[in-house]
Amino acid sequence: MSTINRQLPDAQFARIVSHDSVVHLAGQPAGDRSAPLKAQTADVLRSIDALLQQAGSDKSRVLSAIVYLADMRLKAQMDEAWLEWVDAKNPPARACVETRLGNLGSQVMIRVVAAL
Repeated sequence: MSTINRQLPDAQFARIVSHDSVVHLAGQPAGDRSAPLKAQTADVLRSIDALLQQAGSDKSRVLSAIVYLADMRLKAQMDEAWLEWVDAKNPPARACVETRLGNLGSQVMIRVVAAL
């Protein structure tokens, strides 16, 4: 039986869960929720980079991403930050959906799955 590795757990969830050479990151909200959407997205992507590094992976190994936006009308701002961050030679499958986010003031949350 293969091992499930949970990193940075709290009472509700683990921020990193890896199993069978795949790492799952919990949805990452922005730290500064008063910032414009592009800045919030860049902040989230920096968090993702740090968590992927801690797990032993990086953005070139991201398999899929789900971007949750509070307001789809602002998607172009998120896309600007995304295009500055994403590994253009290794883009993941991506979905973008509009929803109410549970983190007050957060305009974006991103969840990724990556290979180790």
